[in-house]
Amino acid sequence: MWYFDSADNEDARYQTRLAINAQRTKDYETGEYARQGGVIDPLPENAPYFVKDYHDNYKTPRGYHPRSLNSNDGWTVNTQTSLMNMRLFPYVKEIRSAVLMVHGDKAHSCYMSRDAYANMVEGSKYADNKELLIIPGASHTDLYDGGGKDAIPFDKIEAFFWDALK
Repeated sequence: MWYFDSADNEDARYQTRLAINAQRTKDYETGEYARQGGVIDPLPENAPYFVKDYHDNYKTPRGYHPRSLNSNDGWTVNTQTSLMNMRLFPYVKEIRSAVLMVHGDKAHSCYMSRDAYANMVEGSKYADNKELLIIPGASHTDLYDGGGKDAIPFDKIEAFFWDALK
């Protein structure tokens, strides 16, 4: 898996498509779907902070579940094919319903919400009911369950929806 858009270029996407297509053929021939693997375990000491964060959630009683892809075998290798073949943001400015995006500022993926929000509101005639809420000190998985930090702003979420749904 790539993070921080490390493979957001034509050649990397092409090589990934080739590898996924080869795997799809192999999956068909064998009748088995290869998995990417869930969160790494055991955790290497030099793992990036967000991998440690995932491990703390998915590989411990905090968030482990026998059917969780991240706790176990992970997604199939070819799961990402459809996401690679379509852009996610071309029509985001057309969303008319209310949108509240909540992200922790310590999450490796925070830039994704910042970018998505900017694409959604810049030049949009429907920007008045959109909000990006960044939670200081919260990681990606802290917003699953609070991470013992009371990180989830339930009062803010409730107020947003009461306002948006009237």
